Amino acid sequence: MKARMENGRTEDIKAVWFENGKVRMIDQRELPLKLVIVDFEDYRDVAMAIKNMTTRGAPCIGASAAYAMCLAGLKKEDLDEAARYIKAARPTAYDLFYATDWMYDRLKAGDDPVRAADAYSDLTVDKCRKIGEYGGALIRDGMKLMTHCNAGALATVDVGTALAPMRNAHDAGKKFFVYASETRPRLQGMQLTAWELNQEGIDHAIIPDGSAAYYMSQGVDMIIVGADRIAANGDFANKIGTFDKAIVAKHFGIPFYVAAPVSTFDFSTKTGKDIVIEQRSEEEMTMVKDIRIAPVGSKALNPAFDVTPAEFVTGFITEKGIFKPTEISEMKE
Repeated sequence: MKARMENGRTEDIKAVWFENGKVRMIDQRELPLKLVIVDFEDYRDVAMAIKNMTTRGAPCIGASAAYAMCLAGLKKEDLDEAARYIKAARPTAYDLFYATDWMYDRLKAGDDPVRAADAYSDLTVDKCRKIGEYGGALIRDGMKLMTHCNAGALATVDVGTALAPMRNAHDAGKKFFVYASETRPRLQGMQLTAWELNQEGIDHAIIPDGSAAYYMSQGVDMIIVGADRIAANGDFANKIGTFDKAIVAKHFGIPFYVAAPVSTFDFSTKTGKDIVIEQRSEEEMTMVKDIRIAPVGSKALNPAFDVTPAEFVTGFITEKGIFKPTEISEMKE
């Protein structure tokens, strides 16, 4: 992804990578005010970075898990224990489990830990480029698009899922506009998606979450979101607030696409009812930094994700092409 560094230069950088014996990643909690790179040498610390959202986004969580397993392999740690520890970091994003198992198998087969983790990361980026190519073809000049949360390069190592078609279309010279919802309570849309779109020079505006229906009523041509886990029937979990947008999109007849690599599809989960929804801390709702903004004594409920039924999905944009919910069984690896 393009990023303006402290020296004022724009450089290409990934969200997570391995360098000089360390896992390095962008601390996404510091964006957009500061671009901070943090280093880890222990797989447990990488797992904590996944848990506390130093790194986030399903494919990027997967790559981070791969590098965590890489550290465990390099230090000759117990791989079974490491895999259990890493998988416990967060419950919803399927890429976490997929990547951990992928690395476990390769390490058990004797593969070099760094080469294996780099291969997983590179494969993730290649998949995103293909998602961009398939999805970019859907975008036409003059379109108004909408997205929710952050499914860009920060969430996927590089390129993105939901933002990949937009990057592809922008690089092809197409002119379009993006509504980026703020995505409370952690504001990934405002702080991360808007930051990425700004770096790329893509025309956009941040909107309050509650205004999405209003803007759809005024004319939105397409919605593209990412996903954290997709069940075998096409139900999918994504950042809380996605289901709301899907319902309104169906009301107005707006195409609603989900961009995700095949590694996000969990074919062992039959329907969305079986997806575990992460419940996060009340403080994410009641506090801003160290200041309490909610009344003392009021409780808060903070689900990180919701599940959108397959009937609301126009199509899944994957590295293997675009599939209707009824067609996703064709993409099994």
